[in-house]
Amino acid sequence: MSGANDNRFWVLLVFILCGIVIGSLLGQLASNVNWLSWLAFGRSFGLSNPLTLDLGVIQLTFGLMININMASMIGVLIALIVYRYI
Repeated sequence: MSGANDNRFWVLLVFILCGIVIGSLLGQLASNVNWLSWLAFGRSFGLSNPLTLDLGVIQLTFGLMININMASMIGVLIALIVYRYI
């Protein structure tokens, strides 16, 4: 990858992460409003109990839980649209 393409990748990644975080926050805030509660609808998946690997000298713990709601998906779409026009 050249330098310009590498920078564009990181900008895209930051836009997507911001869309996820802002969308998820708005989904949680909207869950208390009757006509916006659909924004909080979503699913969680991942490791509910972390996986632990004990090697005697070092202990590694792996865990990942992903919570996706409608607002975070809308946030990602908006982030992609904004990224396309910059």
